[in-house]
Amino acid sequence: MRHLSQLLGESLPRRLTLLLQSCSGPTLLRQGKQVHAFLIVNKISGESYIDERILGMYAMCGSFSDCGKMFHRLNLQRGSIKPWNSIITSFVRIGLMNQALSFYFKMLMFGVSPDVSTFPCLVKACVALKNLRGVEFLKYTVSCRGMDCNEFVASSLIKAYLEYGKIDVASELFDRVGKRDCVIWNVMLNGYAKCGDLDSVMKGFSGMRMDKISPNVVTFDCVLSVSASKSLTDLGVQLHGLAVVSGFEFEGSIKNSLLSMYSKCGRFDDACKLFRMMSRADTVTWNCMISGYVQSGIMEESLVCFSEMISSGVLPDAITFSSLLPSISRFENLEYCRQIHCYIMRHSVPLDIFLTSALIDAYFKCRGVSTAQKIFRQCNSVDVVVFTAMISGYLHNGLITDALEIFRRLVDVEMCPNEITLVSILPVIGGLLALELGRELHGFIIKKGFDKRCNVGSAVIDMYAKCGRMELAHEIFRRLSKKDIVSWNSMITRCAQSDDPSAAIGVFRQMGVSGIGFDCVSISSVLSACASVASESFGKAIHCFMIRHCSLSSDVYSESTLIGMYAKCGNLNSAMNVFERMEEKNIVSWNTIIAAYGNHGRLKDSLRLFHEMVENNGVHPDKITFLEIISACCHAGDVDEGVRFFRSMTEDYGIQPQQEHYACLVDLFGRAGRLKEAYETVKGMPFAPDAGVWGTLLGACRLHKNVELAKVASRKLMDLDPENSGYYVLISNAHADAGEWGGVTKARSIMKERGVEKVPGTSWIEIKNINHSFVSGDENHPEHSHMHSLINLLIEELKLEGYVPQPYLPIHPHSSRKLNQAEKGMVDANNV
Repeated sequence: MRHLSQLLGESLPRRLTLLLQSCSGPTLLRQGKQVHAFLIVNKISGESYIDERILGMYAMCGSFSDCGKMFHRLNLQRGSIKPWNSIITSFVRIGLMNQALSFYFKMLMFGVSPDVSTFPCLVKACVALKNLRGVEFLKYTVSCRGMDCNEFVASSLIKAYLEYGKIDVASELFDRVGKRDCVIWNVMLNGYAKCGDLDSVMKGFSGMRMDKISPNVVTFDCVLSVSASKSLTDLGVQLHGLAVVSGFEFEGSIKNSLLSMYSKCGRFDDACKLFRMMSRADTVTWNCMISGYVQSGIMEESLVCFSEMISSGVLPDAITFSSLLPSISRFENLEYCRQIHCYIMRHSVPLDIFLTSALIDAYFKCRGVSTAQKIFRQCNSVDVVVFTAMISGYLHNGLITDALEIFRRLVDVEMCPNEITLVSILPVIGGLLALELGRELHGFIIKKGFDKRCNVGSAVIDMYAKCGRMELAHEIFRRLSKKDIVSWNSMITRCAQSDDPSAAIGVFRQMGVSGIGFDCVSISSVLSACASVASESFGKAIHCFMIRHCSLSSDVYSESTLIGMYAKCGNLNSAMNVFERMEEKNIVSWNTIIAAYGNHGRLKDSLRLFHEMVENNGVHPDKITFLEIISACCHAGDVDEGVRFFRSMTEDYGIQPQQEHYACLVDLFGRAGRLKEAYETVKGMPFAPDAGVWGTLLGACRLHKNVELAKVASRKLMDLDPENSGYYVLISNAHADAGEWGGVTKARSIMKERGVEKVPGTSWIEIKNINHSFVSGDENHPEHSHMHSLINLLIEELKLEGYVPQPYLPIHPHSSRKLNQAEKGMVDANNV
């Protein structure tokens, strides 16, 4: 026993350090106290180096009270730095950052000099307190003591400066380090990545390889994430090879980084192969696969992958559902959405900000507006991401005023909107035609520097265009320092939908000159402009461009727009030729060709195509299909067939008619002179008729000179859309046709009082690739006199054949306006 005690006494000092160091966590505090008690009982404690290690043990275990007691029992006059470092570390560990800094200055007062282990904790404390001046003071102190070359001290300072985005200072500190190991390289690379300087990450990695420093798991994760962000597929494959050679392929997080890289680089097949090679997949791995399926647009497979994840016994987390919910949104299946939500609640998955936003977004896209609102109301804390999801959701469901109200709430709680919020709210303002509010928001965007972002700039352009200020939209577009494909497409689209669609063709040409490649959106938008101005020659040129670029010619939406362009230019043969050659036909392409024949009065062909679509191709018609069929019946004057399809829409296909369907049915009855049935249709609508429905009824009243019903429709229109000049003109013309000149005067007086200006109608024709535009009373065309001479000759020839011209409107009996030759001919003909 005596020999054993002697042996224990001799070996304990050598083994004490390892024993105490092993007690390095809160869960091992009890064992650490047992070691301390053993030392006291055996009268081994009391030596300074042993007491310092005991102090360090308490610091590592987070027992600050025991740490403090031990510290005060030490002989501080000996000037050892270790107990001071232990206390400073303990303060930082439990979050007492100010106390850690105060203790440092107290240490200096005792004449104890800091060492390389002191400064990393102090730097961490300053960063936590967001005290940049403190970091700079420590940098100066380190430099004065010649410790800035030490890799541990330099790493902490570099990380601190990168937190503040000061890359230049961090690079300067990095260059001073003599011995750079993998850790300090990783600090630098991750710092560059966090600051968004991805090129420096790649240069730094090359420098690391030239220094013959072997990368570790952290290095691979960082560089692979950059490869994914920049879609550097070749580099990603090389890194994969290096990971295999280094033995890291299936280690830790590298497998997940590789999956993410392949998915984001568009190599999802390779990601699937890698996934199948893995012997074991954790939650992060499954999340990468689900996210990859969603990003690749393979929504059905993402649901299958989720089911396999559950079957394998791996529990999904909040990130799993945040990745999965967009696939539910794409299907717009409310029942699926509810099932996922129930699973989340039943398994107590924590609802963080991102999952809450994803749920709100999914419910909105599945038309579960009330549930989305309930989730928002139940949020304990909301940030700008959740507010943005609400704004986007309301906009998606056409609830524009609700979206604006949510934005006001965001402003009221003094939460600063981010660029995604701004991109979401600007279409709302455009939809409300709230130009003044749009100007205010534009001022905020400029003040905060968001105007330099392409996506925000595009949204501002879109807002001004919707508010009818195309000149401002052009000016904002011109000022954009960097124009990406989205901003170009936004400008082309808005020009195509404006009063001057030909401007879209000009912008399209500028886009080509700028070197920005066209995509399917560019092509579809400019083809819409060609259709609007009946520019078949330019449309054909676009068609040739599509054929040369296979990716564009195989896009079903671009081809559908091409069909519409040929149809509106009167070339049904070319429209049908494009349709028949399409490799893939979806509901959009079928609707387009059905509308093409319907608008040309060829109802039988439209119906034949409808039956071919449903019976031979198994394509389910949607609300647009029925709108086009009923419209075709209007053009052909087949009331019974139109009514049959209107009923079939609900009875056979379960599609509820919208405002536009009722407007089309009213037009169908109105053109046939069945005004009573048209009015009964309006009164029998399950929701309040909009201006479009009443406007259609008013047009029918004017056509058939039913002034009393026209007065009913006009009163409704004055309330629903008082700024639309077209309705005032219709009301005025209806009174004029009935000879009620007092009504004409009254309609025009109201129009003048409200400041409503009549937008002149425009017609055009393309001759030899030149577009000729005309407005009523236009005398600006160089061939004006010659054209009117020909018109007069044609009228005389027609009168000889028995044709009796009818004036568009009767002339007021007391009008002093001089009639032109054509009008005289019409009046004379009426008197014959």
